[in-house]
Amino acid sequence: WTSSPCPVSRVPAIVSPLCSRTYPAMETLTEPHQLTATLSCMIGVARSLVSGGRRFPEGPTHMLPLLMRALPGVDPNDFSKCMITFQFIATFSTLVPLVDCSSALHERNDLSEVERELCSASAEFEDFVLQFMDRCFALIESSTLEQTREETETEKMTHLESLVELGLSSTFSTVLTQCSKDIFKVALEKVFNFATTNIFETRVAGRMVADMCRAAAKCHPVESLKLFVPHCCNAINQLTVSDDVLREEELDKELLWSLQLLSEITRVDGDKLLPYRPQLVPILRRTLHLKCKQGYSLSCNLLHHLLRSTALIYPTEYCSVPGGFDKPLSAYLPIKDWGRPGDLWNLSIQWHTPSAEETAFVFYILDTLLQPELLRLQGHAEGQLEMSRDDILQSLSIVQHCLLGAGSLLPALDGQPVPNLVPSMVSLEETKLYTGVDYDTSRENYREAICRVMRKLLHHILEHSEDDTKSLFSIIKIIGDLLHFKGSHKHEFDSRWKSFNLVKKSMENRLHGRKQHIRALLIDRVMLQHELRKLTVEGCEYRSVHQNLLRDLLRLSTSTYSQVRSKAQSVLFTALGTYNFCCRDLIPRVLEFLWPEQQHVTQQQFKGALYCLLGNHNGVCLANLHDWDCIVQTWPALVSSGLSSAMSLEKPSIVRLFDDLADKIHRQYETIGLDFSVADSTLAIAAQIVQTPLPLSSVPLPSAQDVETGRERQRARNQDALQKYEKLVHTLLECLAQRNLPWKFEHICIGFLSLLLRDDHPLPPPAVRFFVQSLNHDALIVRKMAISAVAGVMKQLKRPHKKVELNPYEISGCEEPGELMAGDRKDNRWLQYDGKNLLKTQEAWEACRFVEKTHWGYYSWPRKLLLYAPVQEQPPLGRSRDEMNEMEQIIFDHFSDPKFVDQLIKFLSLEDRKGKDKFNPRRFCLFKGLFRNYDDAFLPVLRPHMERLVADSHESTQRCVAEIIAGLIRGCKHWSFAKVSPLSLSHSLQLFHSLLEHKRVSN
Repeated sequence: WTSSPCPVSRVPAIVSPLCSRTYPAMETLTEPHQLTATLSCMIGVARSLVSGGRRFPEGPTHMLPLLMRALPGVDPNDFSKCMITFQFIATFSTLVPLVDCSSALHERNDLSEVERELCSASAEFEDFVLQFMDRCFALIESSTLEQTREETETEKMTHLESLVELGLSSTFSTVLTQCSKDIFKVALEKVFNFATTNIFETRVAGRMVADMCRAAAKCHPVESLKLFVPHCCNAINQLTVSDDVLREEELDKELLWSLQLLSEITRVDGDKLLPYRPQLVPILRRTLHLKCKQGYSLSCNLLHHLLRSTALIYPTEYCSVPGGFDKPLSAYLPIKDWGRPGDLWNLSIQWHTPSAEETAFVFYILDTLLQPELLRLQGHAEGQLEMSRDDILQSLSIVQHCLLGAGSLLPALDGQPVPNLVPSMVSLEETKLYTGVDYDTSRENYREAICRVMRKLLHHILEHSEDDTKSLFSIIKIIGDLLHFKGSHKHEFDSRWKSFNLVKKSMENRLHGRKQHIRALLIDRVMLQHELRKLTVEGCEYRSVHQNLLRDLLRLSTSTYSQVRSKAQSVLFTALGTYNFCCRDLIPRVLEFLWPEQQHVTQQQFKGALYCLLGNHNGVCLANLHDWDCIVQTWPALVSSGLSSAMSLEKPSIVRLFDDLADKIHRQYETIGLDFSVADSTLAIAAQIVQTPLPLSSVPLPSAQDVETGRERQRARNQDALQKYEKLVHTLLECLAQRNLPWKFEHICIGFLSLLLRDDHPLPPPAVRFFVQSLNHDALIVRKMAISAVAGVMKQLKRPHKKVELNPYEISGCEEPGELMAGDRKDNRWLQYDGKNLLKTQEAWEACRFVEKTHWGYYSWPRKLLLYAPVQEQPPLGRSRDEMNEMEQIIFDHFSDPKFVDQLIKFLSLEDRKGKDKFNPRRFCLFKGLFRNYDDAFLPVLRPHMERLVADSHESTQRCVAEIIAGLIRGCKHWSFAKVSPLSLSHSLQLFHSLLEHKRVSN
């Protein structure tokens, strides 16, 4: 699409050479790649070509010759050429009204030479439309199952066939939308004759023909329905006169084709269908209970489309010009609107909104067709009526299509809110968005009726015929639609949104930006916004009816059959992200399958529970919720599940599940707060917002008593969060103390413990002891986690050092410069190294000001220069063991033990990956923390090891001593002069020089 922005500024220089290359490419048959390339470029310049203008006035004259020459590209033998041709025709048709303006030559005398030429050429539009239809018919006839399949192959559409169907239907719909009424009537007659004089199989070719008929019906419903509905209804009535047809497993092809055609042409403006009620409803009654699955599936589609057309809110036309093209040529000349952008502030969208008559018709269908099916299924669930599995599946299909068709008119499920999920002083009611539908509460709420019957049927099937997976699949879909469906599905919206953005990108005018989009694109964007509003369901209040359905989904998610579990989990994950705090209610029920005490749990239930905790790639992960109440249950349960009788590390699928769970928790875990206090200044600002008159808040200002009650609850919550944090740490340590815990779960538990390190609260002493002891664990992965954890504990135990604000200009004794000067200056000379003035005495050492940030002072100084206070104001060094807290004593005791340190150095000097070992910053941070927090207390123990490691020429030992020395150099930042003087550190410096010498020789 690189050519798309260019023609707007340099139209003749780009479009003219492109046209000269496109015409020959359309004539040749031996270079299809050249044709696809030139057509792709022409699509990018279509707006500039048809708009013309003073820079390229002859541009529109190329449009019709290009369209006519592109028709041979509709080729069933070349998929890529066929698809680019469809895109080419659709793009140009969207921009140009296909109206015969030739009579304007005799009616108007104000036309320019180019306009007269265009008016004359527009007489060929009808011929173009008819030739395009002939090409489409030829494509369809070559796509029938008999032409493209062997007898043993599947009857479903292939991916390429589905793409061709999409391209064909969307292009034909665009062409008819832009046609004048006269051309449309000719096209309608042609497609009607083609559809009714042939009988098509319903899998491939039939779908394509039905799509073309649907496109015609949507453009002009009155004229189209007058032809199609009587024909289809008469054919169906004649073919179903005999009751034997109802019991046939293989139906006549003509009957199937008529049902498919009728189901597609009813996807039109709902009020245009009302005159055909007496013909359509008997067809539904007759065909919904056909024994042939293909037959009743087509009838269910008819039911779905009939309800959807009358119940939804949607635009009814997408013409490039408001009001259409059927106006006298003396008053309106369509060629002047070629390439015209839509007016965002005057779109004049024609909407279909359900009228009272349409709403009554919808509920009449539900009363007539849905209610009997619900009674049958309820009787079967209660044991009063025997039904075969095929009959159950048929009834469920009818129920599902009724729900999909009329879902936008059915109020959401209601019930009592689930109590005691979270304590709150404010209302947690959901904010309900108005989507243009006023629900009629005087009628029966079929959503609740379907919910009651589905729950009974589900329990009956799970208890008596759990292997009826097809019925379970249908029930899972129905439960998902009961919870979420309000007229459109999320995956359908996402697909349309992606398609919209692709079209928008290919047809935009980039110099003018969003103001120059065509009208059809703007209408489509408005419709997408309407659908997005309907799909906005996050933050819904969790009610008892939702609780029951989610528990049923959890039962299905842990059932016997893997496909049932997978489909139920998908619906469950969507629901978990929809209803507030529902996870708190479900987590204990999920964890029941993991505790070792539960001896009756099957391996299928165990795996299902793990998948429920894992969640999907973009949804809620129950194992990693940002809530202390939840993870204090889930993490210990995950670790303890290693002792469950249903757990088997011999099954790769279960091992993978635990790996995925641990990995997801580590990647997504965010530290949960312990202190939720709100500052007084924040409360004051909140009070001002509530009292602001514009806009006036509906929430009254809380009283002083309410504020104090809130503070008490806040303090209690802080205390509760701290208790849960410490409880979780101790529980995980207790799990690690179990001797028969498998090694994998030990590693998972240690990983969880490492995540509980915080910067606002120290790790409890038992956990510190465990991590320090794990530095010498036999498993390498445990040692690595322990090194990181102990380094973090060192940072927690770091004593704060006092800083004071200083003026750099007072230190240097010079004035602040008036302009910015980079580099060496008088005011930054005091922090530069001076070999003539070394710090050789304690007084000089303590008087010197150290700045550790290398960039400070080079360009300018910070607004507030904070440097460390004098030594006497800093925390004391050389503390005894009694002066340390409990956690510091644990580390001191272990690192003062020569045996512990000896074993640690042995492990650290081992080769990890041969030839790939590098300086490890985590080990460096460990030693840096030791020397920073305990100054030189451990040097006597470490010095012999450092001497031995330096003398060893192996790479792993050299790396180990380098990490220790680097930690020593960085950790001695706050040591006293006596400890860092050259005399005291001379031994360490000699080691450092030896290390560098070994490194130079090895290189």
